[in-house]
Amino acid sequence: MSRHYLLLVLAIVCEVIATTALARSASFTRLVPSLVAILGYAFAFWLLSFPVRVMPTGVVYAIWSGMGIVFITAVAWVRYREALDLPAMLGLGFILTGVVIINVFSKTVGH
Repeated sequence: MSRHYLLLVLAIVCEVIATTALARSASFTRLVPSLVAILGYAFAFWLLSFPVRVMPTGVVYAIWSGMGIVFITAVAWVRYREALDLPAMLGLGFILTGVVIINVFSKTVGH
């Protein structure tokens, strides 16, 4: 995996951690989840700044946001038992399909 994809994956992981903490911060009234959310987002955006130097911004953002949605939903489903109905699962499948199409077939992504 190239360096910019590794940094993008790390940015996604930080964003998932931050968003999970944000949901637990009770509107920033709980200290630890609030700090995790703030630091996680700061680190995620810092890491995201590297792939956008060498990849098209729209592609980077599509991968980051799409995979972030899928991973956050998976964490909520597994860890917090948040239910997913069929339309939600289909929508997540479409998001994953879109990310795969961008990475496998698009000529705008440097392989």
